[in-house]
Parts: sequence; structure tokens; C-alpha cells
Amino acid sequence: MKPHLLNVSTNSVDSFSARRDIMPDINNRWHYHSALELIYVKEGRGTQFIGDSIKNFKDGDVVLLGSNLPHYWRFDPEFFDETAGEPVDVYAIHFKEDFLGKDFLDLPENQEIKKVLLQSRQGIQLQGASKERIAGLMPQIIEATGTMKIIKILEVLTEIANCEEKNILVSLGFKPNFLKNEKDRIQSIYNYTISNYKNKIELKEIAAVAKISPNSFCKFFKTKSRKTYTQFLNEIRVGQACKLLIENDLTVKEICYDCGFYNFTSFHKYFREITGKTPLKYQQAFSKQ
Repeated sequence: MKPHLLNVSTNSVDSFSARRDIMPDINNRWHYHSALELIYVKEGRGTQFIGDSIKNFKDGDVVLLGSNLPHYWRFDPEFFDETAGEPVDVYAIHFKEDFLGKDFLDLPENQEIKKVLLQSRQGIQLQGASKERIAGLMPQIIEATGTMKIIKILEVLTEIANCEEKNILVSLGFKPNFLKNEKDRIQSIYNYTISNYKNKIELKEIAAVAKISPNSFCKFFKTKSRKTYTQFLNEIRVGQACKLLIENDLTVKEICYDCGFYNFTSFHKYFREITGKTPLKYQQAFSKQ
């Protein structure tokens, strides 16, 4: 699994990078960097790949990623329509752990922030009131100058440290493996699967995409992703089913077949394994929010 190494640069004026993106292809490849990344998706939807975690992302999501944690945000097709594409609005901040000095995190007052930065190595998804407060601070960081810029990012890190509703995204045992000869293979597998999940994808078909034999593919994918390709494919399909259930335009049975499941019983089984709920219970729980 070879993500691309990106160098996140800062200028001579700022100690960290803060930017706003309005294009859907800004994070559209599997990559990593030494800087931590805090991202706020004000407007946008799609699938996020972080380490060995696969989830849908949507308007309002806030995620903190640790150093060298591979990730990839793939926006849904409607955001790429040149004539009537939906708007994208993403705020991203990149910073090194020691951007405030090598001894800053060792101060007694900063131990909670230090814990958060260590925890971010597994990826942190923020929820609840803290997520809303961080979302409000992100544009302020981009607009601020001088000392106020530092104060604002410290406010965000303190908010994350105090957040009681946050989800850890990546399994504890995940370790990225950056072999040079696997540079684009995982990217090709992800792209092909998302584009073809509605169809029955044969092993020899996806192995050909990865440019290895079917037997080698099974071993490669399990070793690098810590899951079988079938598990991965079902996670993609269930993720799409979750989005359709929320939109509530189709029946559960229609959603089953639209997401690539050819057996209604299997759809219920995998949906419950992955989400912990039946499709109907999931839809009902979301409609009450």
C-alpha cells in the first residue's frame, strides 16, 4: 500500500498552513505527509479512506489526522459536473507537532493537547457541540494574522482535547507500509471499486486492475488493508446504502439492489455487521436526529 508522500509547505511568515479549498479534486489521491491535518468539510459528500477505515463523509464533518497517516477523500460524482456541479467548501490546516517549539507540549499545562496529538495517529472524528465550535473556528484561523492565528489554533486543539464525543477511526494495529513497487496499486483498487461497486466484481477482474495474479491479489490486499477484498467491497456498498437510506427516496429493497447486493438476506446480514443496525432501524434512527 504505497500512498504518495506530499510535502506540506509553509511560507516564511506562518508557522503552519491554513487554507480553504473549493475544488473536489484537492485530496483525490491516497497520500500522507509528516504534518498533522485538521479538516472541516463545510460542504461536500463522498467516501473517506483513512488508514484501514472507510466511511462516508458529509457536510459539517471535522477530522484530525496524525503525522504520516495515509488518507484520501473521494467526492461523489455530482461534485464534478462542470455545468451543474454541487459546491465544495473545505477548510484544511496542516501543522507539525512541534510548530510551537520542541518543548511546548512538555509543559504541564499542555498534557491534554499532547494526548490528543498522540491519539490523532489513529485519526479522530469529532462529534457533538465540540464539532460545531471547531467548525466555527476554522475560518477564523484562515482569516487571522499574527499572534491571533496561534491563539485560534490553540483554541481548536483545546476544544478537541475536551471533546467528549469523538470517534477513533483507524484500528490500533494499523501500520502503513510504503513499498515503492506498490505506489499506485491501492489507488487503482479504490478507484475501480468505487466506480463499479454496483456490479459483480470478479477476483480476476480486480486482480487485473492491480496488475497481479488472483492468488497474489488476495494475499496482497489482506496483508496491506487488514481485511479481505470482499469485506472492503461490502463496506463500500453498505456505505452507499447508508447514504440512500438517509435520502429516503427508495425502498430498502430497491437500495439493496442499487448498491450491488444481489441477495436481500445477504444485504441485511452485511449491513447489520457493519453498522450494528438493520437498514430500517438505521433509517429510523437517522430520521429522529
